[in-house]
Amino acid sequence: MSDFRTRIDEQASAGVRFEVYQFERKSHVLAMPMPTTTDGTTPVIHLHPPHAATARQVRIVLEGGAALLEPGALQYAHGKLQVEMQKNAGAGGFFSRAITSAGSGESAFATRYAGYGEVWTEVTTKHFILAAMDGPQDSLILDDGAFYACDANIALSTHIHRSVQGILSGNGLMQPKLTGAGAFVVESPVPADEVEVVELDGQKELIVDGDLMLMYSAGLQVELRPLVRGLRNALRSGEGLVYLFRGTGTVWLTPTMRLG
Repeated sequence: MSDFRTRIDEQASAGVRFEVYQFERKSHVLAMPMPTTTDGTTPVIHLHPPHAATARQVRIVLEGGAALLEPGALQYAHGKLQVEMQKNAGAGGFFSRAITSAGSGESAFATRYAGYGEVWTEVTTKHFILAAMDGPQDSLILDDGAFYACDANIALSTHIHRSVQGILSGNGLMQPKLTGAGAFVVESPVPADEVEVVELDGQKELIVDGDLMLMYSAGLQVELRPLVRGLRNALRSGEGLVYLFRGTGTVWLTPTMRLG
């Protein structure tokens, strides 16, 4: 393995292991000859020093297990692998897949890798959060751009928002849903230490700008609606549609995502 990468996190299941690697590369400025001025001198140009750009990628190590990966995320793979496309449960037929493509950033399919070997994903400046679910009762719903990879023992399906607000929201009509036990990888706009975890005990509600929602417990009652009732009031509020959570469970938020 090349030594320009540093492993920063890992999460394992039976027969499959997910690893996150990070590396930095400097951005250099090419020096071009500058024309002289009318008085025979060369203008002084102040250049910023090279800055480091940080990037990350995921390595999936297969030791007899199988993993699901977001379509299009492969960079290269080697070993003795079986590769096939898997349709997400609940994605429906051609018409439903067309709606998914129009209303969500997620595909109705995932690429399944099984056997012995390793899979390297595309390099990105986004962040990855590695975690695991403990049992068949565990279930999470992700933001429509957050699913990246998971143990193939986890059931990957499509959660459908039935309300009109869900169809019109900027967060997608359909969202990926993970159910079962095993490790998984979430793509996040912020690092893990900037993700805020909010626990709901069934007594209080949580209102969230939809852009900040990363994932939440599937058992929560969720409504997508305007912040205030009435079209005129909604326009005055300056807010789009928000998530309203009720019940008992956990919500993961990315409050710093707009800082870049």
